[in-house]
Amino acid sequence: MKNQIAIQMDNIETIDYEFDTSFLIGLEGQKRNYKIFYYEPNNLVIKNGNVQATGYYLQLNLENNNYFKYTSDKITVELKNFKFVFLRQDPPFDMNYITSTYILDLLPATTKVINDPKAVRNATEKLFTFNFKEFMPQTIVTKNINDIYQALDEFDDIITKPLYGNGGVGIHRFNKKNFNPDILRQYLDLPIMIQKYIKEIEQGDRRLILIDGIYYGSVARIPKDGNIKANFHAGGIPSKSDLVFRDKEIVEVVGPELRKNNLFFVGIDIIGDYLTEINVTSPTGIKQINDLNNVNLEKVFWDKLEAKYKLV
Repeated sequence: MKNQIAIQMDNIETIDYEFDTSFLIGLEGQKRNYKIFYYEPNNLVIKNGNVQATGYYLQLNLENNNYFKYTSDKITVELKNFKFVFLRQDPPFDMNYITSTYILDLLPATTKVINDPKAVRNATEKLFTFNFKEFMPQTIVTKNINDIYQALDEFDDIITKPLYGNGGVGIHRFNKKNFNPDILRQYLDLPIMIQKYIKEIEQGDRRLILIDGIYYGSVARIPKDGNIKANFHAGGIPSKSDLVFRDKEIVEVVGPELRKNNLFFVGIDIIGDYLTEINVTSPTGIKQINDLNNVNLEKVFWDKLEAKYKLV
């Protein structure tokens, strides 16, 4: 097996390379002499009983206008010939995403998929938090508008979230005065999550990075004035953070479960005392943590990965 890795991700030509975690993981792998093969999820196939992908070998560079270059024509490869496949495309976590996990499940054990596709499929990011409900805010999941009215009566101030999106898309805040059911009906073809509003969001939505179940750093994402969304995609401002509120207690409980479930690289989101999300598909934030703390989490990622699979 060649010293090579494959990255399944969204279109590399449209990423923000200065903040993209997939880029940093790939760049560190390149420094360790791994050849990098990149492909998009819709180019993942099964042919002749083998899992194949069509894409490009490439080289990554720390240059703003030249952060990658293809080093091959567009070719089809067999993924069983790679040491690692990194499952890194963003949600929505829909049937296309789920199907890609089923296909990657068919790879032999000699090719490690990070994160494990079966674990990703079973750890639906917002619903997975119910395994740790002692740390959650008051929450209901429903597609029944009457349940949402009842939650509004009980909580007074609520946040509503689609279950399978990302980047803050579809998140709304309502109280009894401004509640508009018409806004929500576009999302109610599936259940949505309704949570009591957490006022500590003003101090940031903290992203904690766990590698093989161990905490290695965090960043607070501060929403812009008047905005309820703190995601970096939505304009959240990074601010230095560490283990505050109940973070240490949450990490001590959640971390071992992530490791047990073969979820190697995870970002958990905490507001105030409350766990709100466990990101297992394409967690981000290491560039901001690096910059604020003078660390190199992609190096930690690779050190732990190679040690886990006895490659060093």
